[in-house]
Amino acid sequence: MFYYLFDYINEVFNPPGFDVFRFLTFRSALAAITGLFLSFYIGPKIINYLKKKQVGEKVREEGPQSHKAKEGTPTMGGIIMIFTVVLPVLLWSDIKSSYIILVLIGTLILSGVGFIDDYLKVVKKYPQGLIARYKLLGQIFVGLIVGSAIYFLPEFSNFNSITTLPFFKNLNFDFSYLYIPVVIFIITATSNAVNLTDGLDGLAMGTMVIVMLALAFITYVSGNVIYSDYLNIIYLPGSGELTVFIAAMIGAGLGFLWFNFYPAQVFMGDTGSLAMGGAFAIIAILVKKELLIPILGGIYFLETVSVIIQRLYFKYTKKKYGEGRRVFKMAPIHHHYELLGWSEPKIVIRFYIITIILAIISLASFKVR
Repeated sequence: MFYYLFDYINEVFNPPGFDVFRFLTFRSALAAITGLFLSFYIGPKIINYLKKKQVGEKVREEGPQSHKAKEGTPTMGGIIMIFTVVLPVLLWSDIKSSYIILVLIGTLILSGVGFIDDYLKVVKKYPQGLIARYKLLGQIFVGLIVGSAIYFLPEFSNFNSITTLPFFKNLNFDFSYLYIPVVIFIITATSNAVNLTDGLDGLAMGTMVIVMLALAFITYVSGNVIYSDYLNIIYLPGSGELTVFIAAMIGAGLGFLWFNFYPAQVFMGDTGSLAMGGAFAIIAILVKKELLIPILGGIYFLETVSVIIQRLYFKYTKKKYGEGRRVFKMAPIHHHYELLGWSEPKIVIRFYIITIILAIISLASFKVR
């Protein structure tokens, strides 16, 4: 909204200095600052409201015993995150951009799915929350919207079904008719992976801020004809506008982390984790970096793989030996380290470090090309 207002003022009255609002970097900075201060302002209010309504976390009996102390901590704090991302984006981005529209729609729908799941678990006291197949339907619906838009809209026609192969120069892969199913799979898998990672105070949010910092660079250069040519990546006109969305996520994420780091005053629940994972996937898809997700989001990938390995090995050994055996003490893998005696902040900080390393590798892949 402010983007159009200041652009109108600049064109009609041409006051000195107002043309700065046209610059992507300036608007991104404003989006980050707006998201940060909104988090600081509304965060305590929403946390107090959740406490008043007794919207508290129910700790699983099979979880680590150290988590019993977290019983009753306000959850559904993803409401803070969504509000403090969406408002700055509406204020400072070009909301007519197809890139912004797609990532906003996808993020809001997945947040809605997560909200229903949290509401059923925490307020209605349904142990399993939203039935898994309904949650999956929501994720598939988002993937269908994003995949179909990219595949069929004319503005994406020159690069609709292709993706960049990391580390390889002048080599792209065309998913062709499989593109929409692939997009559905990526969004579903990534949103669930971030959801699995949200098990320790500040873990999912802190790693997401690091991932978004790397994505901000990627979206900015992808939308710049000079930088994209220099780095030999696909030039995507208009994709730079995603940088404003990402900046809002970084600012809002840092603000939320203020309340979410150990010992957490609030958990974001599925309301936030599904939305963040979906936003990560959608942005990577929009800038044709789908195959970079397992590297840049390596922590989320590791968490998911640990759960898959644990379940498959347990079923295999139960069938073969009559009793199930485990590879890890507990999955996802962050719980394994908890049961090894690592403190929660130690695990979180080390996962941050790993994510920083993976972000550097991801960005280095552009130069290697």
